[in-house]
Amino acid sequence: MRLRIGTRSSTLALVQADIIASAVKKSMPDAEIIIVPITTSGDKNLSPFSSDPKGIKGLFTQEIENSLRNGEIDLAVHSLKDLPVNISSDLPIVAYSKRDDPRDVLVSTKNISVIGTSSSRRRAQVERLYPDAKILPVRGNIETRIRKLDNGEFDALILSAAGLKRLGLSRRITKYFTVDEIIPAPAQGIIACQGREGENYCYLEEVDNKISRLSAIAERSFSRTLGAGCNIPAGAYAEIDGDTLTLRGFFGRSAVMSGKVSEAESIGRKLAEAVLS
Repeated sequence: MRLRIGTRSSTLALVQADIIASAVKKSMPDAEIIIVPITTSGDKNLSPFSSDPKGIKGLFTQEIENSLRNGEIDLAVHSLKDLPVNISSDLPIVAYSKRDDPRDVLVSTKNISVIGTSSSRRRAQVERLYPDAKILPVRGNIETRIRKLDNGEFDALILSAAGLKRLGLSRRITKYFTVDEIIPAPAQGIIACQGREGENYCYLEEVDNKISRLSAIAERSFSRTLGAGCNIPAGAYAEIDGDTLTLRGFFGRSAVMSGKVSEAESIGRKLAEAVLS
């Protein structure tokens, strides 16, 4: 079998595609797997305030989805937090990876006066933790942001633990924020595999993780109910203990709701409605 996996052309995206490819190899040792890097609109031209009808998230996925729909690739791999919460029914999520560290982290080189982040979610929560700091937008992949930090443009950055760890940059982490200090982006730390409706993806059995799937359903339901894209300061994080799912949500304020795991989508919707009310 020949499998073409499409993903963004960033170093992190290619590492994540390799993670999926390695898992697929366990199910199909003889498969020929080809990683297809795709440059997206967001990679080519993204100012701190760019947007499209799907929000900034759509800028990082549209070309990949088009390639999948047109048959140029067989499977798309994304950071699930980059995938819009409203996706086309013909291109469903067919597998959710085991979740890596979902937390946000601080990467700093000195006393913190200027913090770089372009996430409205992070900004809204970091302002409470560092009320005296100036928060400025920063764009680019993780390596670019760290280079700007090292060049003195910022004193600190807020980044995802999962991304740094996958790139072998754990040593740069100064502080891990708890999920109460900064509620993560919905589905942060989960890799999504997107396929075409009606096709057989049994070879992703080694990839798909039930806990990640249920957590993502609840978190993305919270975000979807708020109408949230990258420009809306919304965070969500679900924890599962047996048959109970507990969801933390952030939208201007924090709130928590628990229920049965079978009601994951409903919990996300109800918590968002409670926050909005």
